[in-house]
Amino acid sequence: MSLPRKKIERLFTVDEYLAFERTSEERHEYLDGAIYQMAGESLAHGRICTNLVRVIGNQLLGKQCDVFSKDMKVKSSELPRPRRATKGLFSYPDIVVVCDTPQFHDQYTDILLNPTAIIEVLSDSTGEFDRGEKFRRYRTHLSLLTDYVLVAQHEPLVEHFTRKSDARWELVSYESVAATLHLATLNLFVELADMYARVEFPPEFNDAPAVVE
Repeated sequence: MSLPRKKIERLFTVDEYLAFERTSEERHEYLDGAIYQMAGESLAHGRICTNLVRVIGNQLLGKQCDVFSKDMKVKSSELPRPRRATKGLFSYPDIVVVCDTPQFHDQYTDILLNPTAIIEVLSDSTGEFDRGEKFRRYRTHLSLLTDYVLVAQHEPLVEHFTRKSDARWELVSYESVAATLHLATLNLFVELADMYARVEFPPEFNDAPAVVE
């Protein structure tokens, strides 16, 4: 199970956060002046992320796309940014795919501005935030984001949000290891059996069809 997120008890500007983060041995996310230490990783979480990087990376070979895992920050905030600003979200998605020339916040090339797809493996400490405020910031400020995927680690459950042409987001849920996640924008297919390879679930989880909402 992931460790609880720890909040540093003072407010930081964006510039102060970036100066702090680039010298820290730990990873921290930033939300409107608050800095949160990233949670520790469970065995299941680590296996799912490794499986996804392998499967997605293999399918992107030869394409003008990059896949980043864990150490690439994503910025979700309004532009331009005034001096000593505190508003904004800087996050570390588990998996980020960008299928265009990567655009970065500054010369350090460690904060991506134009992700195409983001995948988060949910934990008990961050699941509500990943579904709620984080996704709201992503869909508001990341205009080129087409796919947002949430992966449960304690049961075979994947929630795939796709941006439609009329600015709506469509949800498809997969609830079986026999299902296949399809990211049509990237022409990616991920078997849930491959995604969850070596991850153990309770025996009550049986095959179930995809559900479109």
